Amino acid sequence: MDIHKALDWRYAVREFSPEKLSGHIVETLVDAARKSASSYGLQPYKILVLESKSLRQDLLPYSYGQQKVVDCSHLIVFAAHTNIGDHTVDRYVTQFEKTRGVPAAEISGYVTHMKEALASKSQAEKQAWAHQQAYIALGTLLTAAASMRIDSCPMTGFDHNAYDDVLGLANLGLESSAIVALGYRSARDRSSGLPKVRFDYDDLVIRM
Repeated sequence: MDIHKALDWRYAVREFSPEKLSGHIVETLVDAARKSASSYGLQPYKILVLESKSLRQDLLPYSYGQQKVVDCSHLIVFAAHTNIGDHTVDRYVTQFEKTRGVPAAEISGYVTHMKEALASKSQAEKQAWAHQQAYIALGTLLTAAASMRIDSCPMTGFDHNAYDDVLGLANLGLESSAIVALGYRSARDRSSGLPKVRFDYDDLVIRM
């Protein structure tokens, strides 16, 4: 599908149909998010795939009345790491060696730079940075879903602390960043046929 047609087709679904996504489709979308860009390639987040309706029902009271959390096929939770430091870089170095089959010594200067860059940040800045990386992956997921004609609705309007408690994220060293409902739009969703409201190109883009 042409990328512009795909993005024009996509909208934030208000009401989902009962139809379930296949496991293959969900894995394809999540894997697309896994391949997303991130700062230094460090990917300081996890992607949780919630299929269980009972678990999502437990989250509904903390979702500001958004029934689509339960009614969608799958709910994706992006959760940022809460402990950012040298080990964040060391994890990347291990994966670098495994993937490219070369010793970490080849990027020793880059490793030092990454560790110094993270060390220069306050704890709050590290958390903000981690959440920013999760949002990049979220955008990749939305674009991938649109290209496959899979409906989605990203949300940040939920009780983050309550979600963290219900999902036990603190024990995993995580805190929720954003959620995405995935599935197929309901024929009753009146928003589906409405024109997309976006600012004109010249209103949004500044050439310098």
